Amino acid sequence: MKKSTVSPARRRLIEMMQDVHYGSIEGLQIRDREPVVNPPPAAVRDLVLGKFERSHPARELPDFQLRDALIDLFELFDRERDVDIDRLSIQSGLPLRVRVRVKPAA
Repeated sequence: MKKSTVSPARRRLIEMMQDVHYGSIEGLQIRDREPVVNPPPAAVRDLVLGKFERSHPARELPDFQLRDALIDLFELFDRERDVDIDRLSIQSGLPLRVRVRVKPAA
């Protein structure tokens, strides 16, 4: 799967993750399998000593093959359909961990 084959909202999320590089995206809503990027969720950048790059190098490429972590994230969106992500942890411009709030059983 390539970046050019995903929806505009998913492409924008990829770019947001690349811009953060190390850190998290917080308060991300997924509605009908798509990330809500307007208004954009909060982005938090961790400043990792020795890695002062402003964004991921692939950010400048017009198209590229998606890594497994991105494909896994998008499969989660497709499976869950509507979910509120408390925190999407990002490492080297890629999703690493997803924290969602769960509703207690009634």
